[in-house]
This record gives sequence, C-alpha cells and structure tokens, in this order.
Amino acid sequence: MNKRELIRNVADKLHATQTEAEKYVDAVVDGIRMAIKKEGHVQLVGFGSFHLRKRAARRGRNPQTGEPMQIKATKTVAFKAGKALKGWL
Repeated sequence: MNKRELIRNVADKLHATQTEAEKYVDAVVDGIRMAIKKEGHVQLVGFGSFHLRKRAARRGRNPQTGEPMQIKATKTVAFKAGKALKGWL
C-alpha cells in the first residue's frame, strides 16, 4: 500500500473526501515525525513503536573501486511491531 491508497482507505472509513483524508494522514505522519525528533520515540499501543537509532561511524568499501572509506555516523528510525500487529500477521 502506498500513501495514495492509504488516503483512499482513510476517506472510505471516515466517509470523508480524499482532500480531508490526506490532511488527516499528513497530520499523523507529521505528529510522529515531530515526536521522534523531540523525544526519540513514539509508541502506538496495539500497532508498534518508532525509535530513533544512532549508527556509529565505521569503515566501509567503495563498491566501485574497492577502496576503503570512512562512513559517517548517522541517525535513523527503526520500527518494532507491537504484539497485536504481530498477531494479525
């Protein structure tokens, strides 16, 4: 499912227009994004949790040349499915 399909699904469930549903979906995504940025995690009981993870700097190889290179430290977001979501799968 992509974002457009999710918006259609939300519109159908809420008997809303697709424009309204897009605003709802965008508001949820923005809320999750801001909470991760501010607090480092978001937990949606019954669905799962999003956590900010830090990747340490490390050595790697350039795949084209095979030369060793330094890869910078980065931050990324990880998702862990909740118990109820795992039960649906």
